[in-house]
Amino acid sequence: MANPSFDDIREVHQKLVELRLEYWINDNLFTFQWWLLLFLLIGPWIIWWKVVHKERISEVLLYGSILMVLVIILDDIGVELHLWSYPYQLFSLLPRLISIDQGIIIVLHMVLYQYFTKWKSFIISNTVMALIFAFICEPITVWLNVYQIDNWEYIYSFPIYIVKAILIKWLVDEIILKKQYENKKTL
Repeated sequence: MANPSFDDIREVHQKLVELRLEYWINDNLFTFQWWLLLFLLIGPWIIWWKVVHKERISEVLLYGSILMVLVIILDDIGVELHLWSYPYQLFSLLPRLISIDQGIIIVLHMVLYQYFTKWKSFIISNTVMALIFAFICEPITVWLNVYQIDNWEYIYSFPIYIVKAILIKWLVDEIILKKQYENKKTL
């Protein structure tokens, strides 16, 4: 196929959707990995609801929501560039690992954001989390065949965990906290 048309791409994409669904039904659904992914999506949110400071819920959710968008974008880029892939998925129509991306990672980041409000403690706690995720959790998910590293190294993930947390905290602090402070000054 020298110069594919848009219709050619759509046709191949449709076939890919069908293959993914068939693979998911036959090789993913209700396996140990599928149940684990379901737990990793729902469990952290239940715990989060119990520990979140309700008076700061809007701020914490803003932090988590912006972070979630960034994580989805980064994960989609990684999958598209064949840096990593996911042999097991909770849902067939999503190429990313929604259980990790919108479950445990986001919830843990929100908990750290909530409890470590000062920059120094926030950076230290996120560095510890990055170490755990990059060098313990990621290898475990590879061992469980939930995550497959294609053209990636664990060490690459380490700074990304830290930088994205810092970037989003700075953004939320600038948007929310600065605005709240300015509103109090004008009253």
